[in-house]
Amino acid sequence: MRAPPTYVFFLLLISSTCESSTLEDTCKSFAIGHPSIGYSYCVKTFHADNRSATADARGLAAIAAKIAEAAANGTARRIAALRASEEDSRRQERLGVCAEVYSDAVDQLGEAAEDIARGEDKSTRDALTRLSAALDAPGTCEDAFGEADDTSPLAAEDGEFRKLATIALAVAASLARPPSTLTKD
Repeated sequence: MRAPPTYVFFLLLISSTCESSTLEDTCKSFAIGHPSIGYSYCVKTFHADNRSATADARGLAAIAAKIAEAAANGTARRIAALRASEEDSRRQERLGVCAEVYSDAVDQLGEAAEDIARGEDKSTRDALTRLSAALDAPGTCEDAFGEADDTSPLAAEDGEFRKLATIALAVAASLARPPSTLTKD
């Protein structure tokens, strides 16, 4: 016996709605706390990874950390290219600061994604610490140029990474239980 086309369409609609509801709910919640970044940017970010459509909240947090890690890697490559062509030694030093903090951010984000995937309270808290540290990279990089009264060639990348790292941190933070409910691990 074949199901009527209307019934099949209805099941597909419900299925796709259920799959995307975790993503949509996560981004709605994120946008409330981060209106300057917003819902649309959050959804667009997750759409960069097809696994987001079916991921639970923990999966979305790990995906967000990996997306931010990829952006940090891209920025690190750009910094390396800028350093290779820069002749001013003072600017080389400022780019060196940026290279160091983005290298650290790449490591922290990769480790945070692994921590999140473990699914334990302690590993989630560790991930939050790593994500917070990674979020410092763009500010530290921009400060290196600002303190020297120099225009940063990385302002766009720093701004983009800041948004991605903020999403990763916020989504991971939503996984953490309040301190009063935590037990010793």
